[in-house]
Amino acid sequence: MNTTSASPAEAARKVLIWDAPVRVFHWLMVFSFAGAYLTAESERWRLLHVSLGYTMVGLVIFRIVWGLVGTRHARFSDFVRGPKAVASYIRGMLRGDPETHVGHNPLGAVAILVLLTLTLVIGASGWAVFNDAGGEWLEGAHEFAANFMLAVIGVHIAGVVMTSRRARVNLVGAMVTGNKVARPEDGVRSAWRSVAALMLVAVAGFWWLQWQQAPTAQGLASHAASSTHKDGDNDDD
Repeated sequence: MNTTSASPAEAARKVLIWDAPVRVFHWLMVFSFAGAYLTAESERWRLLHVSLGYTMVGLVIFRIVWGLVGTRHARFSDFVRGPKAVASYIRGMLRGDPETHVGHNPLGAVAILVLLTLTLVIGASGWAVFNDAGGEWLEGAHEFAANFMLAVIGVHIAGVVMTSRRARVNLVGAMVTGNKVARPEDGVRSAWRSVAALMLVAVAGFWWLQWQQAPTAQGLASHAASSTHKDGDNDDD
C-alpha cells in the first residue's frame, strides 16, 4: 500500500518521490498534447501536429516500459488499484477527508490509464487518417478521442487542485521537483537523470529529423488538398 500513516513528526522531511523520467514524461506530454491540439485545424502547421502526435505515442510506449521496470512510485503495481480502492478514495474526498498517498492516488491512477490509452487511440487513428487508411468516420473518431482526452485532462487538473487544497500538498510542485513530504523510507534512491537526459535527446532528435522534412512540408498541404479533392469528387457522385 502507498497510503501513509506516519505521524507529522515522522513525515516532516521532503524526500524524492518522482524520478526524473516520470517528470520529463509528464511535462513533455503536456507540451505535446497542447501543441498538437492547437494545431489540429491548421494545414500550415500540419507537420508540427503530426510530429507532436507521434511524440506522444513514443512517450506513452516509454511510460509503459518504465511503469514495469522504473522506480518504486513510477511502477503501475504501486498505484493501480481496483474499483473498491477508487470508490473508497472518492468517498473520502466527498467527506472532506481524502486518503493520503505518497505516489499517485487511486483516482489519479484511473486518469493516467485512461490518458495513456487515449493517446494510443489518437495516435493510431491519426496515422490512419493521415495515410488515407480510413474514411470520414475515422477522422471523426480521431477528433472525438482528442476532445475526450481534453475533457479527461480537465477533470484530472480539477482533481489535482482539489487534492492539493484539501490534503495541503503541492502536487504540481512535486511533479516539478520530484519531492514530497513523506517518511524517508517512502522515497526513491535515484532520480535516474541519465534516463531523463536520454529521453530529451531522443525527443529532440526526432523533432530535428522531422524538421528536416519542413522544406517538403508542402507535400502535406498537397496531401490534404488531394484528399479534399477526392471528397469533392465523391460528393458529385
